[in-house]
Amino acid sequence: MRAIWKGAVTFGLVNVPVKLYSATEDHDVPLHQVHDADGGRIRYRRVCELDGEEVPYQHIDRAYDDGERTVVLTKDDFGALPAEANREIEVVEFVPSDQIDPIMLDRTYYLEPDSKSPKAYVLLRRTLEETDRTAIVKFALRQRTRLAAMRVRDEVLVMQTLLWADEVREAAFPSLDGSVTVSDKELAMSGQLVASYEADFAPEEYEDEYQVQLRQLIDAKIEQGDALDTSETFGEQPEKEDADVIDLMEALRRSVSGSKGGAKGSSKDASEEKAPARKAPAKKPAAKKSGASSTAKSSSAKTSSAKTSSTKKAPAKKAPAKKSSSKAPERKTG
Repeated sequence: MRAIWKGAVTFGLVNVPVKLYSATEDHDVPLHQVHDADGGRIRYRRVCELDGEEVPYQHIDRAYDDGERTVVLTKDDFGALPAEANREIEVVEFVPSDQIDPIMLDRTYYLEPDSKSPKAYVLLRRTLEETDRTAIVKFALRQRTRLAAMRVRDEVLVMQTLLWADEVREAAFPSLDGSVTVSDKELAMSGQLVASYEADFAPEEYEDEYQVQLRQLIDAKIEQGDALDTSETFGEQPEKEDADVIDLMEALRRSVSGSKGGAKGSSKDASEEKAPARKAPAKKPAAKKSGASSTAKSSSAKTSSAKTSSTKKAPAKKAPAKKSSSKAPERKTG
């Protein structure tokens, strides 16, 4: 696990350095949207409505609009807020554990001691265990002040964020306002039914049936061959989204090319060869001069350009240049 926050639990003069970890994770099968006609992936882009340009995440700020004016808040503005800069989990009170309504519980986090000696951590843990109390704490996380309940679970301090009182909606249903009569016999029979279902709760005995069935459906489609080739369907889509990865890969290619001592392989040549190199099927037609049908499967644009030999030889020149520097001049003479 990776710590998402570092700070200290404080109560009185006691200071307990801790690391914060998310205690839960999503087990849902990851799905994304595609075009039903061809399986092409649907991607969402952050586009500025003024200039129509796609905006990288690092250049996106947040703003408040009251209907007449817009106030832009930068990352520096948020970082300067006193609550955000405070790295303390402040214990405000210790309350009986049964006074916390489960409806108020939100996200759960583990606290790990972040010091050479965990004595203060163990002291706080033992105190909560022996007094049967839950600590109500306040802290700032991800640009929000949080209220949380801190308790002990399996000898680890656990912090569960709480909803604020005004975030819990009132349950007001007119259908329950009228009086309903329940007989003693009905209540007794209902109690017998409950008794027949009594058991100790074992969460590991339960599973998410929907996700299990969904995974089985996906596996069955793969076995039946009812799946698309991801490299062909999505290969040309994410260039803008993965620009940093592509730039890194190009830098690695240039470094490897330079280390091999290729005198003809300058950085400019490497960038020119990048596009044909990504389209692997272009290599075979260049060498055999008869692979137009196989090339058509990977790109409809190549089949339309295959009618003229001059247009086909231009990109074919670049692919074999990657294998051998001697093939390029042979192509020019042929």
